[in-house]
Amino acid sequence: MCGRSSLSKTEKELEERFGATFYSDDLVNYNPLPNYNVAPSHSMPVITNEDLHHFRALRWGLIPSWAKDAKIGYKMINARIETLFEKSSFKQAVAKRRCLVPADGFYEWKKTASGKQPYRIQTTDQEIFSMAGLWERWKDPADGQMVLSFTVITQGPNELMEDIHDRMPAILTPEQEALWLADDLSPKELVDMIEPYSADKMKAYPVSSRVGNVKNNDASLLDEEALGPPPDLFNS
Repeated sequence: MCGRSSLSKTEKELEERFGATFYSDDLVNYNPLPNYNVAPSHSMPVITNEDLHHFRALRWGLIPSWAKDAKIGYKMINARIETLFEKSSFKQAVAKRRCLVPADGFYEWKKTASGKQPYRIQTTDQEIFSMAGLWERWKDPADGQMVLSFTVITQGPNELMEDIHDRMPAILTPEQEALWLADDLSPKELVDMIEPYSADKMKAYPVSSRVGNVKNNDASLLDEEALGPPPDLFNS
């Protein structure tokens, strides 16, 4: 699962990286950048296949068009790549509603003898990378408001991640980004091209457990945390 990420870059840096600009109205609709602790329900800048040249503010946690309640989005923050064509919530989106979800890192928790230790994971060849995502439009039956939402596609781990967690987000290369947003390939071909990002182009380091509380959102969350000595099982 990928349930936390970071986007500590400015709007200008995002625009330069992706060759896209922000709609002025959207600048006030998502959590102000930088966001050191991106969590489900946050509204974040995303590029959809319907508008390649602009960022749109989308809510993290996909709400299918048929949903009766927005709360279902909390259960759909991720979409497993292995079952995209089996789930009704994702099957049509793969064909018609794909998106890029920018990030400069994501967090995952490793199980250790002394508890769960959070790690921040980054790509070393891209300061800002994109995660493959799907998006949806949902009309709130209560007030008729249109809500745009997204989910992050996940897959099995590479050699770096398998020591931390059994899932990782589907990170795209710049070349794959263009294909993911275009219609040049079939949905199956698009999904098949996604493989775990090269472990040689990623790094991971331990960070403070403060990242576990979404209320904490400051630059210190990005700092490396020194790991303490392993517990002494014989003298405990």
